[in-house]
Amino acid sequence: MMSAGLLAALVGIFGGVIMGLAARLGGFCTLGAIESWVYSNNQTRARMWGVTLGVAILGTFGLASAGMLDLGATLYHSITWNPIASILGGLIFGYGMAYTGNCGFSNLARIGGGDLRALVSCLVLAIFAYMTLNGPLAGIRVLIFPEETSNGMQGIAHLLAGWTGASPLIFAAVIALGLVVWGLVYADLRANPTAIFWSAMVGVAIVSAWWGTTLIAQQSLDATRVESHSFVAPLGRALFYGMTSSAGGINFAVGSVTGVMLGGFLGSLIKGHFRWEACEDPQELGRQMFGAALMGIGGVLALGCTIGQGITAFSTLSYSAPVTLLAIIIGAIIGLRRLVSGFQPE
Repeated sequence: MMSAGLLAALVGIFGGVIMGLAARLGGFCTLGAIESWVYSNNQTRARMWGVTLGVAILGTFGLASAGMLDLGATLYHSITWNPIASILGGLIFGYGMAYTGNCGFSNLARIGGGDLRALVSCLVLAIFAYMTLNGPLAGIRVLIFPEETSNGMQGIAHLLAGWTGASPLIFAAVIALGLVVWGLVYADLRANPTAIFWSAMVGVAIVSAWWGTTLIAQQSLDATRVESHSFVAPLGRALFYGMTSSAGGINFAVGSVTGVMLGGFLGSLIKGHFRWEACEDPQELGRQMFGAALMGIGGVLALGCTIGQGITAFSTLSYSAPVTLLAIIIGAIIGLRRLVSGFQPE
């Protein structure tokens, strides 16, 4: 009989492969969406997020309504939200993402395509994430942003439900539908069924993780956590497990990280895009490492990244999700403009 940790890892692999394929075959990428919108006025990749979030929110609240997911047990509702940590962490993460050229999730998918720059970035991100989570920076983090157990749900749908007496599912469904409509009213996205499909599949991956880890937690008497995909602290856990078989042992995080790399590899083979790549010069390597370090620190402060807060937490409609996602976007725009200006002649 397989252990609860191994079962959770298999759930992570399943969703991770889907997400890795979405990155390689569907072009799902946060920084790419920001760059396309800001510099090319092309919103196709940004509107993909509307479909992803709509599917993720509707599926997550569907599970909760059916009694198959306890949203209160998730990270985003069990720890008291700190707006300052969300904003500061999001800004730091977004700025670092611009310097690295990708977030942790996209870098994992690029590793699967043979990108050694992405491998270096992920290693640095994982190290600095663990330094901030449990290492020498942890004391400073806890001193400035102490983590306290929340006294109740910290979500938009639950807030509205409390005001009106209606079911949170109703408000979640309205928000989800609005996001999907916002995505699909854009003609260029409607003309790209592949992008629509893979956008929806990312949402499915998030929901499948909530469902799978809940079932395993129930069957194992909470031997594992209820969680879904995120790629900052889990990168650190996966790295330490790979080196020492510690950091909680085989678990969902290890499977999720492995799955994205595997999906990225399969996607690169399907597209015929697999090729070995490396940094062109030491300056590029330094920029990649600097950005990855910032992402590791910022992601832990914000309790998530573009995926962890931007989609997974958003699927629960937690207060932290839209605030952190907006901060990441602003930080990325500032970082991109700093990079562009840095290459302008004096």
